[in-house]
Amino acid sequence: MAQTDYYKALGIEKGASADDIKKAFRKLAVKYHPDRNPNDKSAEDKFKEINEAYAVLSDPKKKEQYDTFGSSGFHQQYSQEDIFRGFDFGNAYKDMGGGFGGGGAEDIFSRLFGGAFGRGGGRGGFQAGPQRGGDHEMEITVSFRDAALGAEKQIAFRRNGQREELKIKIPAGVDNGSKIRIAGKGAQGEGGGPTGDLFLILRVLPDPAFTRDGGDLLVERSITFSAACLGTSLDVPTLDGDKRIKVPAGIQPGTKIRLKGCGIKPLGSNSKGDLYVKIGVHVPEALNAGQKKLVEELAAKGL
Repeated sequence: MAQTDYYKALGIEKGASADDIKKAFRKLAVKYHPDRNPNDKSAEDKFKEINEAYAVLSDPKKKEQYDTFGSSGFHQQYSQEDIFRGFDFGNAYKDMGGGFGGGGAEDIFSRLFGGAFGRGGGRGGFQAGPQRGGDHEMEITVSFRDAALGAEKQIAFRRNGQREELKIKIPAGVDNGSKIRIAGKGAQGEGGGPTGDLFLILRVLPDPAFTRDGGDLLVERSITFSAACLGTSLDVPTLDGDKRIKVPAGIQPGTKIRLKGCGIKPLGSNSKGDLYVKIGVHVPEALNAGQKKLVEELAAKGL
């Protein structure tokens, strides 16, 4: 049920009121109650699903987290135990009659969920002491050079219903998909438990000049046929500025020229990678009369 859409499970729209959520839940709870559907596995699964949906959508804090992060992000923060912690069976099934009382519901859930439910202080739910708050995840976009060289970035996020801003440091050498942990910026703990953490997932933008492979960088440059035959020099970009390199005479298309130590020092590494300049040879799509004559003369000489 980790990827269940709780609103669809209850047959309601996302903007439904608390009363509409409760009415939808109670209607479905009657329909799929295990005592009314003996030995029906699909009804049992649906009953579990609607109770899980109601446990989240009837709790303002959990509902806010679900609406903010979606099903996938929510379930990275909340286990099934977290979802049902504090869920009031007595209130959920109040006045429904026909064996739907709080105690009966707890007995049913103890059977369906392997005895995980208990009774505490007159309220249904999990018995638990201080609980650590859930972790939050957030994607941020950084430029290629900021990821390679490191930078500071101002971010804004919501926590416990409030907007917060924070200046963070992007370590040099991070790559696409890297995570940065910001301690204590996740969900508030329960019962005096510690606060969770915020994890920033980095999405590194592509660069027009460089392609990265670990610590190595690749730059592509094209030269003319005559330069390939005779040799030449050209300027190539590096993270520290342009460098001039020599291209030897007779270089073949696709050859890579290595600039040692001009790559990136990956996060956690002690050494930089290299930069490779891949040489291509430009073949003109059209020749003027003079160029064509010269090429024909070269061809006649076996070139």
